[in-house]
Amino acid sequence: MLDEKSRRVFSSKALNYFDELTKNMSYTKTAQLLGITQPALTQQIKKIERVVGAPLFYSVSKKIYLTDAGTSLLKATHQMFDLINNVTDRIQQESSEKSGTISIGLLSTAESIVLEDFIVEYNRINPNVVIDLNLLTRKELWDNIQNNQIDLAIMYLPDKNIKSWKIYKSKKIISDNIMLIHNNEKISKKKSVGYKDAISKPWATYLKTYYFSELIRERFRDALIDSPDVVARFSSPYQLLKFAQESDDVYTVLPLSFCIAHQSMFKLYQTPLEPAISSDLSFVYREDKEKIPRIQEFLNEWDNFLDKAGYIDRLKSSR
Repeated sequence: MLDEKSRRVFSSKALNYFDELTKNMSYTKTAQLLGITQPALTQQIKKIERVVGAPLFYSVSKKIYLTDAGTSLLKATHQMFDLINNVTDRIQQESSEKSGTISIGLLSTAESIVLEDFIVEYNRINPNVVIDLNLLTRKELWDNIQNNQIDLAIMYLPDKNIKSWKIYKSKKIISDNIMLIHNNEKISKKKSVGYKDAISKPWATYLKTYYFSELIRERFRDALIDSPDVVARFSSPYQLLKFAQESDDVYTVLPLSFCIAHQSMFKLYQTPLEPAISSDLSFVYREDKEKIPRIQEFLNEWDNFLDKAGYIDRLKSSR
């Protein structure tokens, strides 16, 4: 059994630091993401190493890798996190029927207006349930759902960042196509635009690490087409549209859902790419979550909400 000092070393904070470091394999990047100094992170890892009696990482050419001891501890850490998550879910199932809080993480670049309208209606139906809506990056979404800090994530799929689906489920909301936003009247008369024609002008795009940026790079690479010349990168679809519309001959790409919901803002043409680039906006959650009554009811009411008027129709009515 661990003594009191060792138990303090193996705190949830320390294990979270260790887990985060294994994801990034960089002390500098991990410290920045955690909002701590690099020496503080290094000191925390050294404390764990002293307790286990073995190094957790080794370095080669300035890159770090897990040792056998590190791999064993990582496996045990994930098992412990899963155990805590399962106990939390079970307590929630047993202790709360139709009251409490549902925490939702929404991808910050996804169109939110239909979800916002639904939350208003759901509050009328179930005022005893508090909805927390968090706008998060893709990495934050996945980290939060893994650590049981959110109940439902709304994100685009497929996503290669999700390594294992064993304990997760998804519920499709809509298939969202990528649209080329441009000022070319000739292209606007076509049903779609090929990748080569789409890169005839420079682009403004999402940040490099964003889902759609990675997806577009992958599709262009598969089609053996060079990526477009990029003159600006942003985190928001509103910023992309503003930059493209106020610049000379700069194209951008935006999800169809955003185009439909904010049609009145557009001065440029919108044309789908060919081959089409699309993704499924979906709810993602741990499989045990749907056994919690308030979450089960939330998802059922979502279905009822869309039965009354479809997702696309609700996007159009928001204009």
